[in-house]
Amino acid sequence: MSPTKQQIKEFYQCLGKLFYAIAMADKKIMPNEIDSLRKDVKRYWLAIDDSKDEFGTDAAFQIEIVFDWLQDQEKEGDEYFTEFMDFYEEHPNFFSPQIKKLIWKTADDIASSYAHKNKSELILLNKLKITLS
Repeated sequence: MSPTKQQIKEFYQCLGKLFYAIAMADKKIMPNEIDSLRKDVKRYWLAIDDSKDEFGTDAAFQIEIVFDWLQDQEKEGDEYFTEFMDFYEEHPNFFSPQIKKLIWKTADDIASSYAHKNKSELILLNKLKITLS
């Protein structure tokens, strides 16, 4: 059974939440982390599939939209990591080996983009790596 447009949108929104949680692990988001996310969305995520949202925009842009919204709302990141983990468990069909690799690459790029990885980021990255294994 193929995923619906709504499920695909939710998938990308959960990725936005995950990447926000990684960037927010140290309680602040730096411009380098945002730049890294945007580069990876354009470099990797737009090429994954040709799904569109209800406005005809590539659904992968939901990653950036959710990330930006959370940042504007100055939300804590912890709960969004948990939301991603819940989605991961409920929808294993979305997580092919290729997708898992891209999730890891993007999360690692974000964490590495500013003064390398700090302890908070390493903890989240470790949890993510265990989950994606």
